[in-house]
Amino acid sequence: MNIAQALALRGEPESYERQENAWLLEHITKIDSFDLVMKKEQVLTAEQEQSYVDALKRIEAGEPLAYVTGSQPFWTLDLKVTKDTLVPRPDTEVLVETVLHLDLPEDARIVDLGTGTGAIALSLASERPDWDITATDIYEPTLEVAQFNAEQHDLNHVKFACGSWLNALNRNQYFDVIVSNPPYIDADDVHMKDLATEPKRALVAENHGLADIELIIQQGQKYLTANGWIALEHGYDQADAVQQLFKKYGFKDIRTVKDYGGNDRVTLACHA
Repeated sequence: MNIAQALALRGEPESYERQENAWLLEHITKIDSFDLVMKKEQVLTAEQEQSYVDALKRIEAGEPLAYVTGSQPFWTLDLKVTKDTLVPRPDTEVLVETVLHLDLPEDARIVDLGTGTGAIALSLASERPDWDITATDIYEPTLEVAQFNAEQHDLNHVKFACGSWLNALNRNQYFDVIVSNPPYIDADDVHMKDLATEPKRALVAENHGLADIELIIQQGQKYLTANGWIALEHGYDQADAVQQLFKKYGFKDIRTVKDYGGNDRVTLACHA
């Protein structure tokens, strides 16, 4: 089987499936996906062909490509991904952009709650090396993935703490921004069937997906500096509910930012 034949095994021309095929071949052959077309007559080794066919079977069975390759691009970073972490989504980059656009001190203190792969914390650290950034997660194996990613990208100034949300922190710590992409999907949401291979604890929250969001808003105000911010990712249909939670706990300057698909995705507010 040559590269052209391998690329054509799944999906229509110009489809997302074909793009996934290219990324997978890049991972297996170490040929940049942009160069694959130029080398379309190159024959795969028997080992490469078997690895490719086996990987396609895993993807067809519903496993994310990132779990197959063990990594996922996010922002300017390539991040290690395991089954202990969610696969970082492009829309979460909107959360990174939102924090970067805030008017913050040059030595701002930031905490990323429920960091997963470290995607948010490490992206911020790569753009603002003078910021004091902490990343937390409740699950030690997940935190180890984030620490690995920090080391891989020489972002060793990022600090890590294990624990549930703000309980991972010392009570005398104060932050200019609390940022999080917490679980926000209702357990009965129809989309859960498409996410069955990813850790449920990082996806599902009680109270129609709002329980962890409310907890972060409620507890977070005690950890914010004067005029500090909380910025949260949420579901496309949760913006009004999240804004009401911010109002309930006395926050000001509440606003929602849309993702790349035009859906409400990030709501942020300032500590009054």
